[in-house]
Amino acid sequence: MTAILVTGVSGVGKSTVLDRPLPDGSGAEPLWREDRIDALLTDHEHSGEPLFLAGTVMNQGRFSSRFTEIVLLSAPLPVMLERLASRTTNPFGRSAEERERIVADTAEAEPLLRSSATVEVDTRAAVAEVVGKSARLAGSPSQHNSR
Repeated sequence: MTAILVTGVSGVGKSTVLDRPLPDGSGAEPLWREDRIDALLTDHEHSGEPLFLAGTVMNQGRFSSRFTEIVLLSAPLPVMLERLASRTTNPFGRSAEERERIVADTAEAEPLLRSSATVEVDTRAAVAEVVGKSARLAGSPSQHNSR
């Protein structure tokens, strides 16, 4: 089974590249519903088809060993903030408070995401190129640390 987690802080392009995984909206901090993510990965183990999940949640590390690759999407902070200000698919990142949180997440969370990533993709590239890089991971052995 090929399972690929696409992660990164708000504004790097996860939603543009993939649909969102199964979030648990019951708290202030988003979490995956572990029973549903476990079932999804288990059901997919023998499918022969690649599975892509996107998200950045506190409990994603519990599933790291079950992903063939962990792809960190990244972009410079000014690019992310510009994208957030103009996107129409999600209102998060428009308020000053939310933007401050994104700046803090970039400083605090992105290094942690980078340390667990097997591949980093700069999303300043064309969307088709970013999607292509991610899709190629599903069809070939890992090129770990191909940053």
